[in-house]
Amino acid sequence: MGSTTNPPSSSMDNYNPPDASSPSLVLVEPTHAERLRVWTMTHPKWGAALTLDNYLGREVYLQTVPLAKEGGLTSWILTDRSLPPDERPILSSCESLRKRAIAASSDSSGEIVDGIAHGIASVFTEPQFRGKGYASRMMKEVGEVLKDWQAGDKTQGALFSVLYSDIGKKFYAKNGWAPYPSSHVSFKPAIGTAGGDVNGTVNGKTLTAAAKPIGYHELAELCCADEALLKKRAREVVTIGGKKSAAAILPSLEQLLWHMMREDYMTKHIFGKTPDVRGAVYGEKGKRIWAIWSRGYYGGLETIKGNTFHILRFVIEDEEGMEEEEMVKGFGEIVKIAQREAGEWRSEDIQMWNPGETTRRLIEKSGVEYKIVEREEDSIASLRWYGEGELEEWVGNEKYAWC
Repeated sequence: MGSTTNPPSSSMDNYNPPDASSPSLVLVEPTHAERLRVWTMTHPKWGAALTLDNYLGREVYLQTVPLAKEGGLTSWILTDRSLPPDERPILSSCESLRKRAIAASSDSSGEIVDGIAHGIASVFTEPQFRGKGYASRMMKEVGEVLKDWQAGDKTQGALFSVLYSDIGKKFYAKNGWAPYPSSHVSFKPAIGTAGGDVNGTVNGKTLTAAAKPIGYHELAELCCADEALLKKRAREVVTIGGKKSAAAILPSLEQLLWHMMREDYMTKHIFGKTPDVRGAVYGEKGKRIWAIWSRGYYGGLETIKGNTFHILRFVIEDEEGMEEEEMVKGFGEIVKIAQREAGEWRSEDIQMWNPGETTRRLIEKSGVEYKIVEREEDSIASLRWYGEGELEEWVGNEKYAWC
């Protein structure tokens, strides 16, 4: 890793920073050395399952994956313009990720507008600079900059920006990001079982489940189909559902690979291997049900606490044309595979974010033990709408959109 093993010191013990309202403060992209300082500071909070060297390596690696490369990921710091780069303080920091997005409105008869949105992540303020208003100043400036950031020839600019608050709803709401539904259904992993491989076997024995595991090579076609379904859903929200506006981050292949390539880095360093099973699908094309998932690690091998098996996206391909009994069966089969995988990969919990009305019925009828959790402090889905008025419905408010 070269210089990543010895990042510059972040000590500013003798520095007297200006007030958060000072014109001397500026939002800029950090130098490479300043990014290393930020990552080193955030390692205890977000990278405890990895050594510092491996955590720094992960952050460098994540800038090369499809969603982030070629400027897709931008690092930001709030700093003092009176001091030179690499010697200036990092008063607060965050990242933004450019994502493909859509919007629809009743004013345009549901016409889909293709554009971009930005996901904001890794908001961090070093302890010595907390409580001084620097994070608020940074977020207000980031929110304005992202309106037109990397919009290219899209004359409307960015459609919206999103973030996921781990400090409740108030702080980001007062800075422009309104909280949206943030609940999940929790399932328990299977205990003492191994997961299935992409051929549908467990320990060499053929699975009796009708659902089939999904590997990397099936993702492209499923994502393409899902994008069309999500656009159809957004259109229906404003043309049939009576909403004035709807928007979504598209469940693109690049968006899902962001999660999976991050997951691969973690599992390779924690377990010495990467998963084969990335989801499960039930039924024939045109009438399929599928789930795509990833594994998140904060405890590593020492403890499973905080290790979460996330169902990134759950899709019913033909909700109106399938019998509900068949959908219930398919859902149950998919969850069984997820539970086996979660048990093998040392996950404490399986989470499905914000399931819709039909999915909740399937959960209730499937016989699978579950719990509904209303999140009030962690992973609060929050959105800043750059269009007119307020966004009435965030379509596809699921884990896949997180960053």
